[in-house]
Amino acid sequence: MVFKGNLSIDPRGLIFESYRIENITIEECRMIFLDWALEVAKSDMTEDINTLLSEYKEIYEDHPMTEVLLAGLSKVQSTGRRGGRSGRSYK
Repeated sequence: MVFKGNLSIDPRGLIFESYRIENITIEECRMIFLDWALEVAKSDMTEDINTLLSEYKEIYEDHPMTEVLLAGLSKVQSTGRRGGRSGRSYK
């Protein structure tokens, strides 16, 4: 396996490579993030997203992937209604 970047939480280098793509759009970053998140497949990804942000946010503050990571972090930390069966109440 080829290891890209410094982080073991991004073994395929999806996030690492997204920061290297010139003129990448927010939509493309969302798709890359989703692919990465499905690979990680944890119930709480807060620590991993914070690790990614600490690695890239300072250098790439205005990058669309940074915006996606921040949005992902806020979604993980939100305490709103849960989706799916756990979000429905049956009376």
